[in-house]
Amino acid sequence: MTTPGPNATSTAAPEVPRRNWAGNVRYAARAFHRPTSLDEVRRLVAGSRRVRALGTGHSFNRFGDTDGDLVSLAGLPPSVEVDRERGQVTVSGAMRYGDLARQLHPHGYALANMASLPHISVAGAVATATHGSGPTHGNLASAVAGLELVTADGDLLRVDRDDDTFAGMVVGLGALGLVTRVTLDLVPAFELRQYVRLDLDPAALDEALDSAYSVSVFTDWRTPRLREVWRKQLADQPPPAADWLGTTAADQPRHPVLGMPPENCTPQLGEPGPWHERLPHFKLGFTPSSGDELQSEYHLPRTAAADALAALADVAHLIAPVLHVCELRTVAADELWLSPNHRRASFVVHFTWVDDTDAVLPVLAEVEARLAPFDPRPHWGKVFVTDPEDLSARYPKYADFTALLTTLDLAAKFHTDQLNHYFPR
Repeated sequence: MTTPGPNATSTAAPEVPRRNWAGNVRYAARAFHRPTSLDEVRRLVAGSRRVRALGTGHSFNRFGDTDGDLVSLAGLPPSVEVDRERGQVTVSGAMRYGDLARQLHPHGYALANMASLPHISVAGAVATATHGSGPTHGNLASAVAGLELVTADGDLLRVDRDDDTFAGMVVGLGALGLVTRVTLDLVPAFELRQYVRLDLDPAALDEALDSAYSVSVFTDWRTPRLREVWRKQLADQPPPAADWLGTTAADQPRHPVLGMPPENCTPQLGEPGPWHERLPHFKLGFTPSSGDELQSEYHLPRTAAADALAALADVAHLIAPVLHVCELRTVAADELWLSPNHRRASFVVHFTWVDDTDAVLPVLAEVEARLAPFDPRPHWGKVFVTDPEDLSARYPKYADFTALLTTLDLAAKFHTDQLNHYFPR
């Protein structure tokens, strides 16, 4: 199956966004580009002093900002190429997960996992190890079987799992080149049902997180109990019992953020549906989350879940006033060098904050101080204040990635101020 996709021709460069999705980052680029061919991308990279790729803008920090050339690859002809023998698909890096899913499902294929937002691009999500949830599922980067990228000199480099440095290149933070195509593992298409349960005792959290194909638990830190459990279970499995873990069943659809319209969310109440319309929390055609927000996320050892929650409870009075919602979930271990789940199964604490940087940053410092004993690894695309020395100590392959940066980008063409802060040259 090879699909050229709609709107293969690009629009003019002025349509490249000047701010990220949340609006908290205004890009400092001297020029914005939307090339329409791979050759154009290669010439642009080769001739640029500083260059970065812009995905769908769902990053909340300045890792992807640059004072040079900011390039959207959304103007390249989109394609979806399925290798039935290998059970893999190769797609344009700029393609959104939701658009890819809509092309795969009618042909009987699926991705094993998706993030809560289907709006994000494949290359951008992979580069920062964005993830969904589930004790047996890795983050989205763990499904990558191959990459095609334009390197600093404009050459086209293709790598796969047979390459020695592949595990270091997948979660590359956009610092190794412009990723033009990504190869992903596929599974047979499947159906899920989504049930929302209310008022979970924190003592039952571990059991809840292991109870279905994918599980997210939401809290606002205003009460000791956990407000909602979103269970995404295989459609042929029985529904949760009426008294499941001492919770009650939601009798109408919910939105994770109180006051936001549930119509924006994927179907609930046990209605069966295809994987790509249940795994994300939000529908592709609707505004995800709250829109006016900042986000932070920390990956801890799975075994630290109870102790980490207890530590955060000590600063709940600081968290709640600047919080929209907090999500708790799990991710399986992987071997990717800069993955927050590198060689450890993870318990994840995700914060969706109000859009007020001055109010959030002091609270974030307190959160990180409480989580520090558990060696938290922050999501690379979210807001965090971790010290570079502390962060490097939490990744066994940190020095290897730093060496890889120098090998592939000797002139630091893809570096940014924030990248230099954590990977100085």
